[in-house]
Formats: sequence, C-alpha cells, structure tokens
Amino acid sequence: MKLLNLWILLIGASLIVGVLLHLAGFPASFLLGPMLVAIVFSVKGANLYVPRPYLLCSQAIVGCLVAQSLDPSILRTIAGDWAAILLVVATTVCASTFAGWVIARTGLLPGTTAAWGCSPGAATGMVAMAEDFGADPRLVAFMQFLRVTLVVIVATLVSRMLFDVSAADHPSGVLNLFDSQFPDLLKTLFVAAGGAVAARLLKVPSGAVFIPLICAAFLQGMGLLTITLPPWLLISAFAIIGLWVGLRFTRETVLYAIRALPIMLIGTITLIVLCGFSALMLVWLIDTDPLTAFLATVPGGLDAIAIIAVDSNADISFVLALQTVRLFIVIVTGPLLAKMICKLL
Repeated sequence: MKLLNLWILLIGASLIVGVLLHLAGFPASFLLGPMLVAIVFSVKGANLYVPRPYLLCSQAIVGCLVAQSLDPSILRTIAGDWAAILLVVATTVCASTFAGWVIARTGLLPGTTAAWGCSPGAATGMVAMAEDFGADPRLVAFMQFLRVTLVVIVATLVSRMLFDVSAADHPSGVLNLFDSQFPDLLKTLFVAAGGAVAARLLKVPSGAVFIPLICAAFLQGMGLLTITLPPWLLISAFAIIGLWVGLRFTRETVLYAIRALPIMLIGTITLIVLCGFSALMLVWLIDTDPLTAFLATVPGGLDAIAIIAVDSNADISFVLALQTVRLFIVIVTGPLLAKMICKLL
C-alpha cells in the first residue's frame, strides 16, 4: 500500500510539474518535469523503479515519433557533408576522452570508470559494457545519468532562452481517436510493440528507438502506415522515460559518489561546452541552424534529445543522423579509449 501511495504521489507531482513547465513554454516539459521530480523522490529514499518493458515501449513510441518527422532528403545532406559530420563526431569523442582523462588524473575515480562515465551516448549501453571491462557500474551509471540529466536541462533552457522555442502542440486530437485514426493507431502501436520486443531480444544499444523507427519509416514510406500518436500516448511515453532517468539516482549511488561529485560536474559541464563549440563548427561548415547543430552535437541520451528536437521543431532527421553516427563510433571505440586513458595515467 505504501508503494502504491508513493507511485500516486510521484505521478501526481510529475504531472503538476510537467504542466507548469509546459505552460511556461519549455520544450519536452513532460520529460523534464517527471525526471526532476523522480530525482527528488529517489534521493529522499523512495525505492521505486520503472520496469524495463515500460521503458522499451516508451522508447519505441519515441522511435515512431521520430519516424513521423523524418525527411528522406537528409540522406543527400549526409552524403554531401559526410566529412564535416565525421569531423564533428570525432571532436565530440575526443572531448569526452579528454574529460575522462582529466577526471581520472584527479585520482578520485579509476581510469576505466572515468572513461566509460564520460562516453557521450547510449547511457544504458555504456553502463552494461563498462561492467564487462572492469569499471565500477555504480559510478559509471551515476556519471552517465548525471550527464543525461544536465543535457536535458541545458538543452531545454537553450531552446527556450536562446532560441525562444516554446513547447510544440502535437497534432492528433483525443476526441477523434476512435474514428478514422483508430486503425492507424493500432498499426502504430503494433509496430512500436514489435520493435520493443525485438530490441529486448537482440539487445542492440538504443534498439528500442532505432528498430521501431526504421520499421515505421519504411512502412510510412511505402504508404502502408500513417503514424498516429495521440497526445496522451506521447505524454505517457515522455513521462516514463523521464521517471526512468530520475529514479536511477538512488541514495546509495549518490552517497557513494558524493566525494567525486564536484569533479564529475566539472567534467560533464566541460563536455557539454566543448560540444557547444562543435555545434558552432557545424554551423560554420554546413550552414545548418544553430538549434539543430546544438541538439545534434550535445552528448545526451538519444531518446531524450529526440523528444526535445521534435518538440523544438529542429531538423530531427539531421539531429538523429549525427547522433546515430556518434553512437556507433562510441560503441566501437569505447573499449580502446578506456584502455588508452589507463595507459596515459
């Protein structure tokens, strides 16, 4: 009963904060609000967690949302600007390696833990891989989700304050849900659910976003599916992802890492700033808009950045393309970079 009351209180508080942020015009308000509330609950000792199937389904919904916004012409842009994109990705990976080396040099964290904790992408994948390579998964998880949290906050503030972006009104009304949209909604849910199951079976990093995204985009391009995502479904998916991130900040993990928190914050903020310079370089090289460049280079969680990009009316295709390229490079180079940092100490 106590657990149920905690969930009711958490969901209620998350809804209130999410609505307040939405009214204030913040993008991704229903991701940011639940995440902040969940952090407070978790640090205060609430023993709650989001079951993984709920997370995978929510990420699959985000994948379908991204597929709905994809522009096929982005492939030509990537093909034409591949050198600039690879340069920016390499700059971000080098920045994360430098941040990991600086943290490791302080002696507060082991080299492998610092390296994996600073990897710019695929937070859950980095935690799982880190444990296999001898890093402390608790500290890696703390660093990764601290980074994701700061990135979400910074990205929403940048979108709102610098670019004057307000929360987008998603189409698809609730009242006409049960007429002509209902068959397409069922098809969309089927694609999302199938993608979530496939991601769980295949264990592909960020597969719960990528697999439904690819399937939904293909079916939509073939004219076999009109992706339909009513507001209540999107809000639920955003909130679950926000709760999942926030509830990872357990009191035990925070207390364990409290001694190294200042250097973690410095390293994470430095990484975000360095990625900001990468965004400026991207604007200069290929003349994309600053908000799209910032969201494409910021070291966030793919699902969270996708939500902010869609809600901010940025070029989601380009953001996703660059984030995806970086994700694969990070996964491939992660073990090598961790070993290199250890050798340099």
